Amino acid sequence: MNATTRAGLGKATAQRLESAPLMKCPFCGDLENKVIDSRLSQGGEVTRRRRECAKCQRRYTTYERVEEALPLVVKRDGRREPFDHGKFVGGIKKACEKRPVPLATIEAIAESIERELSESGAKEVASTDIGEKVMARLRAVDEVAYVRFASVYRSFRDADEFMAELAAMLKTRGDKK
Repeated sequence: MNATTRAGLGKATAQRLESAPLMKCPFCGDLENKVIDSRLSQGGEVTRRRRECAKCQRRYTTYERVEEALPLVVKRDGRREPFDHGKFVGGIKKACEKRPVPLATIEAIAESIERELSESGAKEVASTDIGEKVMARLRAVDEVAYVRFASVYRSFRDADEFMAELAAMLKTRGDKK
C-alpha cells in the first residue's frame, strides 16, 4: 500500500488493509491489487473491500465472510453435497428476477436460512426442508417470486398441480383479509 492510499488512515487500519488476502482481478486476471477501502457490512458478518488492480487499474468489490460449518444437503435422489451459498442465493435471485425485491432482501432471506441451518447443529439437511424455508420467506415478500420458486422446487407435473398451488395461495391470501 502506498503513502497516498495510507493518507488519513491509522497505522492499525493501514496494516489490516495491507494484510487482506490477494484476489484475482475479474477484468484481467492479475493477482496484484491494492485494497482501497475495507468496511464491515451486514451486521459485521461480512467484510466489503474495494480493490484496485495494479495491472489494469480497474476497481472492483470483494466480500469476505467466515465460512460456517453448514450441514450437507441431501438431494431428492439421495446424493449428498456441500451447501453452496452461491447456488442457494442464485436460486432465490432467479425467482425474484424482474420483481421489485431488493437484493438486500434476497441476501437477508439467504442469511437467515443459513444461520438457522448453522445453529441447528445438524450434520445433514434435506433439500426439501431448505426449499420449504425459502418458499415460506418468499411468500411473505413477493407472491410472484414465491410461485416461480415453487414451480421449479415442486416440479409440477401438469397445469392442474400448478393451478392447485395457486388456488391454495389465493385462499390463504383471502383468509388474511
